[in-house]
Amino acid sequence: MTRILLRDGWTAGPKLGPFESPAEGHGPVPVVLPHDALRDLPRSADEVQGVHSGYTPGGAFEYVRELDVPESWREKTVRLEFEGVYRDAVVFLNGEVVVHEANGYAGFTAELDPYLRFGETNRLTVEARAHRDSRWYSGAGIYRPVHLVVADPVHIPTHGVVVTMPDVDDDRAVVEVAVTVRNAARHTRETRVRWEIVAPDGETVASGTSPVTVLPGTDAVARARLTVAAPARWHPDHPHLYSVRTTVTDAAGAVLDGESTTFGIRTLQVDPVRGLRINGLPVMLRGACVHHDNGVLGAATHDDAEDRRVRLLKEAGFNALRSAHNPMSRAMLDACDRHGVLVMDELADAWTRAKAPFDATITFPERWERDIRSLVEKDRNHPSVIMYSIGNEILELGTPIGSTWSRRLAEAVRAADPTRFVTNGINGIIANLPRMAEAREQVEDANTMMANMGDQMGLMNASPLVSASIEESAAVLDVVGFNYADSRYRQDAVDHPNRVIVGSETFPARIDVMWGLVEELPHVIGDFTWTGWDYLGEAGIGRVDYADEPGYADTGTAGPFPYRLAESGDLDITGYRRTISYYREIVYGLRTDPYIAVHRPQHHGRPTATTPWSWTDTVSTWSWDAAPGAPVTVDVYADADEVELLLDGESLGSAPVGAEKAFVARFETAFRPGELVAVARRDGRETGRHVLRTAGTPRLRAHAERDDVAVGGLAFVAITLADDDGIAVADRDLPVEVSVSGPGALAGLGSGRALTEESFGASAYMTYDGRLLAVVRVDGPGEVVVTAAAVGYDAVRTSVVGV
Repeated sequence: MTRILLRDGWTAGPKLGPFESPAEGHGPVPVVLPHDALRDLPRSADEVQGVHSGYTPGGAFEYVRELDVPESWREKTVRLEFEGVYRDAVVFLNGEVVVHEANGYAGFTAELDPYLRFGETNRLTVEARAHRDSRWYSGAGIYRPVHLVVADPVHIPTHGVVVTMPDVDDDRAVVEVAVTVRNAARHTRETRVRWEIVAPDGETVASGTSPVTVLPGTDAVARARLTVAAPARWHPDHPHLYSVRTTVTDAAGAVLDGESTTFGIRTLQVDPVRGLRINGLPVMLRGACVHHDNGVLGAATHDDAEDRRVRLLKEAGFNALRSAHNPMSRAMLDACDRHGVLVMDELADAWTRAKAPFDATITFPERWERDIRSLVEKDRNHPSVIMYSIGNEILELGTPIGSTWSRRLAEAVRAADPTRFVTNGINGIIANLPRMAEAREQVEDANTMMANMGDQMGLMNASPLVSASIEESAAVLDVVGFNYADSRYRQDAVDHPNRVIVGSETFPARIDVMWGLVEELPHVIGDFTWTGWDYLGEAGIGRVDYADEPGYADTGTAGPFPYRLAESGDLDITGYRRTISYYREIVYGLRTDPYIAVHRPQHHGRPTATTPWSWTDTVSTWSWDAAPGAPVTVDVYADADEVELLLDGESLGSAPVGAEKAFVARFETAFRPGELVAVARRDGRETGRHVLRTAGTPRLRAHAERDDVAVGGLAFVAITLADDDGIAVADRDLPVEVSVSGPGALAGLGSGRALTEESFGASAYMTYDGRLLAVVRVDGPGEVVVTAAAVGYDAVRTSVVGV
């Protein structure tokens, strides 16, 4: 088998009808895959998709690539594996329709054999569309990788190897490998399949072989039960990975096909008494919901970007991710396997009742079985995947017919993979929108619902009406996911003593309450915050407004133009940890030192307006363009009794932890440059300290996260306005021009600023709190030089080597 990643050689442009011509300057342009066709389109306050897409328009797009098809392929079988095309993809070869895939997140295969012209250049065309079909920024086009696979007529099809562990203990693990052998030839073929299991240290630890006869035009499944002695278990704390090498040979011993499949040996258990256990050890899910976009890259799914995102999220304290609200990419699953991050992979945001005018509900009733098959086939060899979520806040879930859909989907997932748990992100309010007037009558002080949205959502989610309506849909699940319904946790232990719960989506500022419940209640196995990583679209949902701003109007959760980002994430889109990330780390018990978060002095005393998804407008810095003596509010996060604040060794006083909010001590003081130190104490003894220093003379700095990058990969370059000690200044933002020389190109440039009209595809961008991220695509071997320049500062250079 030959597998080729089709990265370059493509053009992309607007999809036009047969009687249309492209507008001046809007024709096809060369692109490198994966590619997001929406990212660089002009945004507008009048855009009909509005806040959902971050005011980015939709469109119809056409990708074209020439494919040289040698005569030698005539005796082969040829296919394309698309990991994802958003959306309503139609694949043509030489003008003929090959396949249509409506689901923008489902992987699919295009079998090219009937359409190939051998010895010629063939024309490959892929169409994609996106318009008012999502509640967040979706991107568009071929945003995930494409593979060209040329194989013998007798071959292993896509996702044709399945690995399970039906029997595992400390002494040995029984590993069952099932491989599908497909015979696309006209004659019966006698083959032999051989398996070799390779341990994390590279040693072959088990092997087996079996003859397999495959009739023409059919599939045959070959199985082996192989025993691995003293298995190294996969666990979030030590993610040991094995691989199984599968080889198919003909009767003479010639190799027909082969594949290497990575897997992990681990067991899963869950019950309401002992919670979730992996390899018999209890695990509480420190979870983050994540959308699929990659920030400055738009929706483009690059392996390096997905790996970086998983790595940084785990470093920030998370051990689990929920793909919201669509199947996770192959690359992110691979990264979760490597880094030891657990996964709740989600099927869809809607089933039969639409949330957007042209969303997936149009085709879901006819295509749901294919969607489930695509999800499970992609996931079932990944040890990181422990739960499949069949949906998110499904509108019809609280009705009798909606309950039948719940059961139908859950059983289809179990039939495809009985080794993992099934859940669903249930929001009882969303499932009862037509009956909310009745539900409001069942909660105390219902008139304050809009004034205190978060608390009222909790009360309504625990109402008798909601409880009755969701009972059947909840009963079909192994783990009941609740969105914004921690108010149910205690009572459900009484009403449904066999129910296991996970907080599938929760308000970020309530993590102190949420995690307390997870620690206290064994039937609640974890919490997934909204969100772990900031994202495009749902613009401004987590913003902090200053309500005395001239012309200010309360727009609820909708951020006005030019908001582009949700501004709701522990990490911003560049991967920089916001202050809430350190608060969460302390709540989790993963950080003993306190953490200083400073409210921006220029806004001191101003009234703020927030949403339930907001945090405070704080930055961990003591470098401000503020006059000495300017009033400033300082929060210190700590797991302690009290915190003392010192400036240049002088005590500014002590404050109790928890007076304003759990794990927070608040100080009102005056700004003065110097060294700010927070000392946390419990029972009078110091438990830790955090130090901030005022920056000296800032200069432009650039630092590549890695020295070398594989050709085709990405280099991430942090650009900061900081002093020689790396201390960034927070309020002297300026535009920075970035250029790339050598075998590479600038793939994206941006900051964590949510309110901006700037383009991620431009070569200049304004820093935010002194920071900027440049993402560079490495196109060939050799040195790639990245230069950053700004008016009034010396230009700075850094480099990476393509290998």
